[in-house]
Amino acid sequence: MKALESLGLLALSAIVALGLSACGEKKEKTQTKSEIVIGATPIPHAQILEFIKEDLQKEGVSLKIVEFSDYVTPNISLHDKSLDANFVQHKPYLDSINKDRGYTLTPIAQIHIEPIGLYSKKHKSTDSLPHNATIAIPNDTTNLARSLILLHNNGLITLKDVTNLKSTESEIINNPKNFKIVPVDGALLVRVFQDYDAAVINGNYALQAGLFTDDAILLEDGLSPYANVLVVRQENSNDDNTKKLKATLQTQKVRDFILQTYKGSVLPAF
Repeated sequence: MKALESLGLLALSAIVALGLSACGEKKEKTQTKSEIVIGATPIPHAQILEFIKEDLQKEGVSLKIVEFSDYVTPNISLHDKSLDANFVQHKPYLDSINKDRGYTLTPIAQIHIEPIGLYSKKHKSTDSLPHNATIAIPNDTTNLARSLILLHNNGLITLKDVTNLKSTESEIINNPKNFKIVPVDGALLVRVFQDYDAAVINGNYALQAGLFTDDAILLEDGLSPYANVLVVRQENSNDDNTKKLKATLQTQKVRDFILQTYKGSVLPAF
């Protein structure tokens, strides 16, 4: 009888031990560090994200950065849940993507501004641009309008409504030198801009090509609605991981990194 009691106690002890072990495993799993998979263009977006990886890791979140060379694919990948977030674009471009594709991708933080500039291999100022000069500009809706606004604000052309962030070439109402405006894929402009008299190039593409704000013959001013934003799916906008990523990006440490690294070619927007 005592032997049976002993066996029963042993069995009970084993069950309790297994239960505690299972609880321990469960607790350990809940403490496993989370991961955010984020899409980014190489410069400056991926560089900024690499800079914050260690600090975010200290908050219990690891960051996997997937690089893209365009603006469209990171939004498709975020929508279809291949990514948890992206950091590639300004809000007017995101608004256009959401409208055109029926997405509900949500900007949760402004991080930086990349001033667009007019660059030329052939001319050192806008005054030297000849009549009938060809000026290449990005062909996507928002950056096309942004480029035309840059030209308008510097007296090269006149737009019907300079506040319209969807302006097109058809809304140029005055073009004194009869400039030929040529829309080109924004990602290709840095490779082909020497074929034109001048080209308006996005800041991130200019940086990738080794062009800086000092090289531009025209530069967008700091009063710009085109801040680059951190984007997530709408349902994830209040997740703990999302909040940690946002907070880690919007610090004085990141401001200083942007200012010291890009020397005016990229500016903090927070």
